[in-house]
Amino acid sequence: MEYSSKVFVLLFLGIQVVLVTCIQFEVGDKTYGWEVPKTEYYQQLVYNEWASKKRFNVDDTLYFGYDTFADSVLVVSKEDHEKCHSDRPIYYSNDGHSVVTLDRPGLFYFMSGVAEHCEKGQRMVVKVLEPAGVETPPADADQSANQNSSESLPQHKNNNNNATGALAAISSTTIIFCIMTSLLGLFFF
Repeated sequence: MEYSSKVFVLLFLGIQVVLVTCIQFEVGDKTYGWEVPKTEYYQQLVYNEWASKKRFNVDDTLYFGYDTFADSVLVVSKEDHEKCHSDRPIYYSNDGHSVVTLDRPGLFYFMSGVAEHCEKGQRMVVKVLEPAGVETPPADADQSANQNSSESLPQHKNNNNNATGALAAISSTTIIFCIMTSLLGLFFF
């Protein structure tokens, strides 16, 4: 391959890496996974502390690993999260390998749907950062828009998803593009 072709490929891949960066985070890392915290001291800290040490961006994904049908992952409203109410989830999965796409900036509220797991600390709040260069609307406008808009619902990738195919396709397209870009980089380096 000629020198100019290599420069073009490097430039192309560099632009793609800047434009598309998606990361899949394993909730709790390998230390905890998605389970009830083991000690009382950590019950209210484990997952929020884990999330506070990460920088989540739009289109990043969260992977929840747990025993199939022995636990679950719910995305809920702020009010339901605070009260550990699991009867009105925005999203529900119990397949043991749940992946949730963080499809917008703002706060996401997660909890276990198993009785008393939330109360024992199996819940967390994730803050997704605004994309660079985007102005943040006033807090009142943002809260009312999120409460009244179906756009505020996260995208999900699993068998129990009730979201439309269009939302899932956006997430899948982003993930496939990231994989293809990575493979191109491996091929040329």
